[in-house]
Amino acid sequence: MKIGELARRSGLSVHTLRYYEKVGLLPPAFRNGSGQRDYDAAILGWIDFLGRMKAAGMPIRDIAAYALLWQQGAGTEAARRDMLEKQSRRVAAQIEDLQSCLLVIEQKILDLAELEKGRKS
Repeated sequence: MKIGELARRSGLSVHTLRYYEKVGLLPPAFRNGSGQRDYDAAILGWIDFLGRMKAAGMPIRDIAAYALLWQQGAGTEAARRDMLEKQSRRVAAQIEDLQSCLLVIEQKILDLAELEKGRKS
């Protein structure tokens, strides 16, 4: 698929896709006879993974390091698993922190509801 179609299907801009390729987040695209990028549909799964790692707070440099290992293929599984395990621990810690924040917010809501209720009586 051409880069415009990939942009449409992935939700990323053409500019972003070119940037991702330039910095190594995407493997270099196959170029057709006229020099246009031609992507396999399988790249959509990789782009989804990249987006999820970004959303999970993985630094771009770490995503790029993972992408390089992914492109190298066989023999890099242990290193990739290690990177994902570290990210998993970071995300779990973030979730724990957010749960604590949520409890404080919910308690404050209850406190304010009680204050409002007391004023209406």
